[in-house]
Amino acid sequence: MPIISSVLSWLMKQRIHQIELFIKYPNEVQQELLKRMIISARYTEFGRRYDFSSIASSREFRSRVPIQDYESLKPYILRLKAGEQQLLWPTDIRWFAKSSGTTSDKSKFIPVSTEALEECHYKGGKDLLCIYFHNNPETQLFDGKLLSLGGSHHVNSLSNDSFYGDLSAILMENLPFWIQLFQTPERSIALMEEWESKIEMIAKATMNENVTNIAGVPSWTLVLLKRILELSGKKDLTEVWPNLELFVHGAVNFNPYREQFKKLIPKTDMHYLETYNASEGFFGIQDQPNSEEMLLMLDYGIYYEFIPMSEWDNETPQTLTLDQVEVNENYAIVITTNAGLWRYKIGDTVAFTSLSPFRIRITGRTAHFINAFGEELIIDNAEKAMSDACKLTNSVIRDYTAAPVYFSDQSSGAHEWLIEFENKPNDIDQFNLALDEALKKYNSDYEAKRYHDKVLGRPLIRVLPDRTFYNWLKLKEKLGGQHKVPRLANHRKFVDEILSINSINV
Repeated sequence: MPIISSVLSWLMKQRIHQIELFIKYPNEVQQELLKRMIISARYTEFGRRYDFSSIASSREFRSRVPIQDYESLKPYILRLKAGEQQLLWPTDIRWFAKSSGTTSDKSKFIPVSTEALEECHYKGGKDLLCIYFHNNPETQLFDGKLLSLGGSHHVNSLSNDSFYGDLSAILMENLPFWIQLFQTPERSIALMEEWESKIEMIAKATMNENVTNIAGVPSWTLVLLKRILELSGKKDLTEVWPNLELFVHGAVNFNPYREQFKKLIPKTDMHYLETYNASEGFFGIQDQPNSEEMLLMLDYGIYYEFIPMSEWDNETPQTLTLDQVEVNENYAIVITTNAGLWRYKIGDTVAFTSLSPFRIRITGRTAHFINAFGEELIIDNAEKAMSDACKLTNSVIRDYTAAPVYFSDQSSGAHEWLIEFENKPNDIDQFNLALDEALKKYNSDYEAKRYHDKVLGRPLIRVLPDRTFYNWLKLKEKLGGQHKVPRLANHRKFVDEILSINSINV
């Protein structure tokens, strides 16, 4: 194993030079990438429809091909699932990443090509290791095992030759052999479908391994780690895995979970590395220690465009390319990929923190916000405000969600926050005040609407019993994988469902 580790670490370090290349020539790399994808797909049904053969520039591409969403690509995807090919991408599509649904569907099925697996998702995984090795040359990561907490997959009933599942499960099923040497638990356990049995099996299978690194969604990883401590009878994870040094996380903001991880893993030399990957692609990696920024990865078979949020509601919104974006502006991401997603809105919003190199932070989802009273509250505001309120009141949040409370004859509107605490504040009114003040600090529109309580009153906070969010997700059959509690909603559907659990007094 040490020989393999040495060879792999040497190979990974060579990739740093290629990363430095796209950092130095970002626009050239992106333009060349788009050109190759257009040429590759010119004889697909989509390519013939928009005459890819005659497209000579990125400007012409943007003017000719309309922006897509899942509903506009759904007819192609249904046919791909049934076994047709050469529709969106020239190579065969056999895998579909199951993602959260749309207004008309319970789930989305995102096509995953061989190129997307190799040149995007796996390349992203190798790059995060390259970057980690570059920043931590003394690491002993490969002396132990990677514990990866993923989802499950099923055979697609529409075609015997195509499959779908959580992206994490698709990646695990297709992993190169050398990665499997370093993984735990074995694949039959890792791909189990029933979530609670799976947690139990993973805990028992891994608690006696030499785990040096963990990858997973923070909320579900915490469930596993706490179960391992219960089974082992140990005080914290340093007694279970003394060589644990890295947690790779993504999918949700890590800040609400940071203190819980520090409590479970009380090591000053524990590293946390954020990635930005989704069913549609692998987009960013935290390349600097002690920073919440992520380097936008520009050579993964993904061409980027960005919609300013002022353009979001336009029928034909104008998009910006990398050379046109500005720092600290909120943009919705549009991607073109080597799996046949052409000018596709993924539903995420980001802000650039740096333009040389291009670094980003995730600010939220285009569907997850509260704007019932003109306050335009986004997830980024909420996460920062929650973090401030927790620090001021010495509390730790396990999960939360929020929604509007509309005007009545007797009162102004408000935001209702459902919060499940790991450590509750001594004074919930103090927490309420701290949250309110922090929201004003991070959002001037919220501050304006809060003036004299005329439009928007103080937050309404409801402290939920332990496991309320877990039970809600279980009822919705959304335990594990990439499923997560929606932080904000401009409607009350989620809040009302959650409040109904255990007959919570409203």
